[in-house]
Amino acid sequence: MAVDPFDGEWVGDYLLAGRDDQECLRLGEPLTRRDLRRRVAARATDLRAAGLRAGGTVALRMPPGIGYAESLLAAWTVGAQVALLDHRLTQHEVDRALARIAPQLVVSTSDGAPVVAPHPGRPARTPHALLQLSSGSTGPSKVIGRTAASLVSEVDRYRLVDGVPEPGERIVLLASTVHVLGLVGGLLYGLHTGATLVVPPFLSTGAVLDAIASGPEPATVLGVPFHIEFLAAAGRDRHLPQLKRMTVGGELVRPAVREAFAARWPVPLGNMYGMTEAGVIATDLFGEHRPALAPAPGMALRAEGGEVLLAAEASPYVGLSDPARWVDGWLHTRDAGEVDPATGLVTIRGRLDSQVSVGGLKVDLTEVEQALATLPGVVEAVVAWDGAVEAFVVHEDGAAGLPALKEALAQRLAGYKRPRRLTLVPRLPRTATGKLVRSVPALRAAASPAPPLRPAVPAQQSPTA
Repeated sequence: MAVDPFDGEWVGDYLLAGRDDQECLRLGEPLTRRDLRRRVAARATDLRAAGLRAGGTVALRMPPGIGYAESLLAAWTVGAQVALLDHRLTQHEVDRALARIAPQLVVSTSDGAPVVAPHPGRPARTPHALLQLSSGSTGPSKVIGRTAASLVSEVDRYRLVDGVPEPGERIVLLASTVHVLGLVGGLLYGLHTGATLVVPPFLSTGAVLDAIASGPEPATVLGVPFHIEFLAAAGRDRHLPQLKRMTVGGELVRPAVREAFAARWPVPLGNMYGMTEAGVIATDLFGEHRPALAPAPGMALRAEGGEVLLAAEASPYVGLSDPARWVDGWLHTRDAGEVDPATGLVTIRGRLDSQVSVGGLKVDLTEVEQALATLPGVVEAVVAWDGAVEAFVVHEDGAAGLPALKEALAQRLAGYKRPRRLTLVPRLPRTATGKLVRSVPALRAAASPAPPLRPAVPAQQSPTA
């Protein structure tokens, strides 16, 4: 389906079409397609009254829910370019993002209701229907643009993948709808295909299990590796015949987490590989090729110098970007991996910057990280490079477990691969979407105790007394 990026008719024709009485969303309350169309139309009227026009710009900073869904679809119906900001960002982060994307309106939430505020921005300067910020787990966020045609193309790509939810089934969505997996793989795909989207009211094991059990239809849980633990922690007293599979995207799944899931649930744990820049790229929804994945329909991949490259007609970046990221029709993913010339299967080894040289010897930080993660007592770990291999570990025994941890690691890894510094932290920092942060300064800050609070000075006493 070819669509103009500022022609709002595609929303009704492609996303909101279908039987009036069919339940399509369960975001705190069940909504039929008729209900959703009415709410989207009303919200579009509100946005027009606030000054939004075709080719205009609006930023959404809203938690997941019906207000977010109807505001997004309404802005597209008007024909506007929409930028998505995670509602969990700090005001400082939001202000920096708004300065970069310069929207004319900002939609946020107050007491659960959408609030529209003017912003000193400008009309769209690119043909993109959607602007997103990259996760920022490895550095500053990038502004990434997607046209309406590319969003439609990605949804159509999902439909051709074996194992995705079918019409009449449910998607229990744990991934953020601000980022590509939850937005396209969850919300847009579900609306177009007729799979009901269910979002738990909050993230906990009980809430996720209740969402799966909320109907008789087969349910696919969609999230990131961080979310696997919610299902793996379920007690043996919960029986969920509705659970069809869990599919995760994002960072690599630690073997211990995958094994814990398999020991608890007799359903496939599928994997997707994708990027904000392009959406879903490769999949293995049945766990048949692990750790390899099959390219999604229409996606062309090759490996060069140990890096995975993706065929792309144009650069996805808006504004300042590294010109080396998109060259001669190929997007450099910055992911280390290989493509099997015989089968076409792609194996992702981790970030390209995880390949470092120690004394002239190649060390894969992902390998070191996974070796750490399998050791007794290790809850989670991140391995980074700052002139030396450095590991940050959450250990269930704290400092008392450090000697045994170092001894066990010495048995698993050659000396040149072992971390020069091993730091225990109470918890690892994560991005707003649950991805582990790999910035060394942020990791070191997580290990540092908070400074003591300065005692308050009584009102009658001079601060210099």
